[in-house]
Amino acid sequence: PFYFVVRDEYFDRSQLYGTPKGDYFDNLERFNCLCSAVLPFCQALDFQPDIIHCHDWQASLVPVYLKNRWSGEATFAKTRSLLTIHNLAYQGLFPKEKFGLLGLDWSLFSITGLEYYDQINLLKGGIVFADAISTVSRGYSKEIQTPEFGCGLEGVLRDRRNALFGIVNGVDYRDWNPETDQLIAATYGPKDLKGKAKNKAALMAAYNLDKKFAKAPLMGMISRLADQKGFDLVVQVLPKLMARQVTLVILGTGDEKYHELLTAEAQKYPGQLGVKIAFDNSLAHLIEAGADMFLMPSRYEPCGLNQMYSMKYGTVPVVRATGGLMDTVTPVDKAKGTGTGFMFTEYSAAAFLKALNQAIEAYEDKKLWKKIMLNGMAEDFSWSASAKAYLKLYERLASGEI
Repeated sequence: PFYFVVRDEYFDRSQLYGTPKGDYFDNLERFNCLCSAVLPFCQALDFQPDIIHCHDWQASLVPVYLKNRWSGEATFAKTRSLLTIHNLAYQGLFPKEKFGLLGLDWSLFSITGLEYYDQINLLKGGIVFADAISTVSRGYSKEIQTPEFGCGLEGVLRDRRNALFGIVNGVDYRDWNPETDQLIAATYGPKDLKGKAKNKAALMAAYNLDKKFAKAPLMGMISRLADQKGFDLVVQVLPKLMARQVTLVILGTGDEKYHELLTAEAQKYPGQLGVKIAFDNSLAHLIEAGADMFLMPSRYEPCGLNQMYSMKYGTVPVVRATGGLMDTVTPVDKAKGTGTGFMFTEYSAAAFLKALNQAIEAYEDKKLWKKIMLNGMAEDFSWSASAKAYLKLYERLASGEI
């Protein structure tokens, strides 16, 4: 069964964590309310959990409380905790003056506890006190132990490296499958790809792209419009990319600077570059089905899902070699006809453009391109494999192996 913590003054709000103007001022109180309810509730039900699986900073106080406020309780004598980090950049930082609200001994406000540059860091507390930590890809689990990707917590994560694991998020193919998708213009599959051309035509129409580009590669992006997602590189490569007579469609919302910048760029290339500043699930499905290539030039990407959706739809990903993108996309080898996408390593416009040009050249070889499409469509990123990995981790935790 599912149980919900109801406290309207904390949780009956229009947004989860804040408004466009900033985070809610009482987020510490809000998520402390959630975490503080978990263990007493289990005890009241006389429920002795084997594993408590917590996600991100919002639930990170549960492992802290389990090892400190509740450490002597018989109910939790065998309970183990797992903390999953979806994006290390979000850590739950709060003023130290609020530490007293947590009911913890002030000795825990220290470099070996929840203190971080004279602030409370909830995620750090979870990392320190959880019995095991997981991230959403093997690549990201290694990256976050380095200064470049560690967001200031790389030292703590290196200390816990023997209890740190990477398990890729799964895809729900009930929602993302071109053979059954009711949100696209025509269904299709690896045995019959005809429907993909119909989706491309529908996508071009949705973005008012010029029909003269019908046979050129159509590239797609669905993303939060932010630096993390590599939009600075996108803007830098646009002149040379548009000169190749390809088309590009972008869907997303995010930083205002990219709203303005991309809208202005679209006006420079009418009929060739389409930008929609919106969240639109139906259009997202049509982009996955109608695009020839999907671009993800991320600075960092803990897991990423769109590259996995894209492969299922025969849309070839062009990605940066980081985090979950490294784990899920196999670089194309033209001579062997293997691989599922194109990859670049250095975070630069030149490296990104080189990968784009490689993809465009491969697209012109129709036999090779079809092979790359089918390679991707044959991949299986369903939750069944990820669930088995989590189950194995739970078993190792419960047995005390970790």
